[in-house]
Amino acid sequence: MLKIKNKSMKYTIPFTTRWADFDPNLHMRHSAYNDYAAEVRLRYFKAKGITINVLAKEHIGPVLFEEHTSFRKEIHLGENITGTIQLVGLSKNGERWKLRHNLYNEAGDLAAEIQVYGAWIDTEKRKLTTPPDSFQLLFTDLEKTSDFEEIVLKKKK
Repeated sequence: MLKIKNKSMKYTIPFTTRWADFDPNLHMRHSAYNDYAAEVRLRYFKAKGITINVLAKEHIGPVLFEEHTSFRKEIHLGENITGTIQLVGLSKNGERWKLRHNLYNEAGDLAAEIQVYGAWIDTEKRKLTTPPDSFQLLFTDLEKTSDFEEIVLKKKK
């Protein structure tokens, strides 16, 4: 596992970058950063028992409203990288959440920060939903950022 310079994270995933992740200038494609963040997120869900089969059985899935990427350092072709996940915000009922993914280059420097704002959707009704109790462990066990805030939902009229 790569050593992260800034601070130790509870949940990290190492990756070896692929040829397909890079553009003709041998820079990692901007969308590849987001692909790695999504992979970290879904591997974290799986590690907590929320697999694709569970999602299908419960008729629920994650949906993103926003995705913001801040690029800090270049990632080079063939470099090993590490991705992390932290909780930035959560609504009381667990319906909405904000996550921060950091991607670190092989030297352990922060290469990109990807913040996502999402929720759970009922895949049959195609409407936002409160997740089952079994999903609550996803976020209660996840490391919170120093700027963590409760997401306050607006009351429906």
